[in-house]
Amino acid sequence: MPDVLVQEVKAADVKQIAAIEKGSFASPWREEFFISELTATGRHNRVARSTAGELIGYVFSMYFMDEMHVNKIAVAERCRRQGVAGALMEECLEFASISSIAMVSLEVRESNRAAQSFYLTLGFEAAYRRPRYYPDGEAAIVMSKRVT
Repeated sequence: MPDVLVQEVKAADVKQIAAIEKGSFASPWREEFFISELTATGRHNRVARSTAGELIGYVFSMYFMDEMHVNKIAVAERCRRQGVAGALMEECLEFASISSIAMVSLEVRESNRAAQSFYLTLGFEAAYRRPRYYPDGEAAIVMSKRVT
């Protein structure tokens, strides 16, 4: 795991989060979406910071009863494949475990084999295919992991 600090998202982080988002997704969330997630009930939102304090990644998730769903995760392009996403996901899975959450799920583009492989290394399994999930018509693979 890289030497990063994972902490709760603050409103002051949203502009940097939005910049990473725009560089990571074809249909990025707008800043307002991230802001609304900060005050919504049942959310577990975290950022990763470098040892120098720079925001280099984030994860936004929601939970209800014994289920958690990862809505967004991204890492600054120059910091990818260095364990930042792994640190963010491990923190989410740890929160799920101590919160008696039984199942964590997420969607990943069908064409994004690297992301699917990453989630498999964390113990996620492909559950099913969701056709035409993304705005461009691409299907999503729903992946899940039993926590407890």
